[in-house]
Amino acid sequence: PAAIGVIFSDEKGRVIKEYSQKIGRATNNEAEYESVIFALQKAKLLFGGKRIKEMPVEVKMDSEFVAKQMNGKYKILDRRIEQLFLKTWNLKIDFGEVKFIYVSRDKNTEADRLVNRALKSSKLSDGLPGI
Repeated sequence: PAAIGVIFSDEKGRVIKEYSQKIGRATNNEAEYESVIFALQKAKLLFGGKRIKEMPVEVKMDSEFVAKQMNGKYKILDRRIEQLFLKTWNLKIDFGEVKFIYVSRDKNTEADRLVNRALKSSKLSDGLPGI
């Protein structure tokens, strides 16, 4: 089983909203992509289409692999990863500026906490939960 944890915070680091959910079976890289997809979809809902075109967005993740693929530094060799990359890229187009930033796992403990909370839960999400 796999899960995602997403935290929205403002430029001062104050938490705006956080989400966690199970996503079924996935590799660590698939789960990271699913997390980014979820975050971009939620950002559009939370902030609106007009605002996301104007505000800079940083997507911080503890997957160097996904961050480097999204920044064009790593090739995509796996078909499933390619599908997730394309879905993420197509969502990114709706935003003005999106930076994909790798952070070490010890700097990503809050998102890890959310993942672990979801994994301990008995619920399996079947889609995008409400805002």
